[in-house]
Amino acid sequence: MYAIIETGGKQYRVSPGTEFQVEKLDVEPGKEVVFERVLMVSGEQAIVGSPLVENAKVVAEVVKQGKGRKVIIFKYKPRKHSQKKRGHRQMLTTVRIKEILFGDQPLKDAEKAEAKV
Repeated sequence: MYAIIETGGKQYRVSPGTEFQVEKLDVEPGKEVVFERVLMVSGEQAIVGSPLVENAKVVAEVVKQGKGRKVIIFKYKPRKHSQKKRGHRQMLTTVRIKEILFGDQPLKDAEKAEAKV
């Protein structure tokens, strides 16, 4: 069971229990955040949105706020003795997926559904 969500201009494949980093969200650690821009949901059957899946949400918990790795920007002009060196660290938020909701009910896993049959 997984979903594809969009946040911060990027798309992520998520499933319950996974931790990943997204662009900075203004939410304190320990609080819940709901991603409503769900592009695809896969459980017992796959549902692809056009462009979004209606009535689908992904509930996550913010684990921590932090910075990403440093990216060095180095510019120079040949034969002019001119150079600039700058660094940048992007602000990131680490989130843990709690559940994927379709309608108001948690999405069922296909493997668990097959085991019951």
